[in-house]
Formats: sequence, C-alpha cells, structure tokens
Amino acid sequence: SSRVVEIQSQMSERAVELLGLPADRPCLLLDVGCGSGLSGDYISDEGHYWIGMDISPAMLDVAVEREVEGDLLLADVGHGIPFRPGMFDGCISISAVQWLCNADKKSHSPPKRLYRFFSTLYAALARGSRAVLQLYPENSEQLELITAQAMRAGFTGGMVVDYPNSAKAKKFFLCLFVGASGTLPKGLGTECADGEETHQAKFTNERTRFRNIKGKSVKKSRDWILEKKERRRRQGKEVRADTKYTGRKRRPRF
Repeated sequence: SSRVVEIQSQMSERAVELLGLPADRPCLLLDVGCGSGLSGDYISDEGHYWIGMDISPAMLDVAVEREVEGDLLLADVGHGIPFRPGMFDGCISISAVQWLCNADKKSHSPPKRLYRFFSTLYAALARGSRAVLQLYPENSEQLELITAQAMRAGFTGGMVVDYPNSAKAKKFFLCLFVGASGTLPKGLGTECADGEETHQAKFTNERTRFRNIKGKSVKKSRDWILEKKERRRRQGKEVRADTKYTGRKRRPRF
C-alpha cells in the first residue's frame, strides 16, 4: 500500500541522513534487505550508488522490474557480507536485521549469524564510515543481542530512537561507527518540553519540503530525468539519446 511505501521512504531518508555522508562526492552504499529497492531509489536520487542484498528472489524480481539503478545480490546476510574490504562508504538497512534473531533452521544460531553479519559488514565498510540499521525489535532482549554482537564485531555507536514517546512514530536506528567513533546523533522528538518537541518535529518536515532549494532538481522534471539518464550511462547501462522531447509534458488529450 502507498502508506507502507511512504513510511519506508521516510525511514530510508532518515537512515541516509544519519549516515552523514560527504556532500561533495558520490558514495557507494550497501542496502541490506533491499527488497524491491525503495530505499535504493532515494539513494539514487541523492546522487549515490548502491548495491542491494536480499534473501527473497520475489522481492528482487520486483526491483528488477522497477529498473532500479543499484546492483542486486540474492543472499542471506546471516552467511556474511561477501565484498572486498573497505569497499562501501556506508550501509543502510530498513526493517530487516531483526530477522537474524530468528532461528529458521535447526542449524541456525542467532548470535552466530548476527556476529557473522556484523564482522563481515565491519570489514566491508571503509574506515570512518557508518552503518545505520532501522529495525523492529520484538523485545529488549533482541535489541541487546543485536547490539552486543555489533560491538563484539568492532563497531562503536548505539541506538538512536526517534519519537520515543509516540507509540506510532517510534523508530529504532542502530547507528554504528567503523574506526573513529563519532558522536551519536540525537533522536527526533526527544526534547522533554512539549513546545520544543513539536518545534523539532516541524523543523524536519519543513526541511524535507524545501529540499529542492539545495540545488536538487524537482523529481520527474526534465533536469531530473537527464541527471538520472546520465547516471545510468555512467553505470554502462543502455539509455535512449536525449532529445527535445525528453521530459516534455504531454497534453491530456493524446
């Protein structure tokens, strides 16, 4: 449903924001549990590149059909992250990592699978980068298990909780640092005084509303389409030539 898509997109935006990426260059990100590539769309729109991993062939088929810009890998992250050391400038994951707490097969040991995931992720990330994993923990034990294995694998950081006082909007982001430890970002809506909290929530909405002022092209505009095509060409994909008709509005009657 569109509501789910909207929430997913908001969480992707927030996760990328928490990565604190450099503004002056494109980065390569890993999307763990990328599904149909919704987070990837946001990453691409921000001008970055990505590789997505997912355990579901059906979801990846949808991503391929949607012609996402990232590269896709069918894999179980509980077996580890199979990429070169220091390859990624960051990692995001939306609503996926809590699944590693489940033992789906007799042979599955959640602590072992989590440790394998985090230790290989740590290796695949560039020094000084971050991983931001949004998750839905079932209980505090799961949170502790996940966090403990991440720390065991060498990460520093911790949990950022947005809107902790709201049952509906409360979101958990495990914000992990590789190497140099940063300061943990503040969760949204964490101010105690009511006035402060609404002010802060409003501020984030304002910011997303006016994001195009930052010199980004309005989505689906001609410039936006040309930028997207240019990115695809750089990735070596086949793209139709640009013409005066590219991105032209059609009349309602055709």
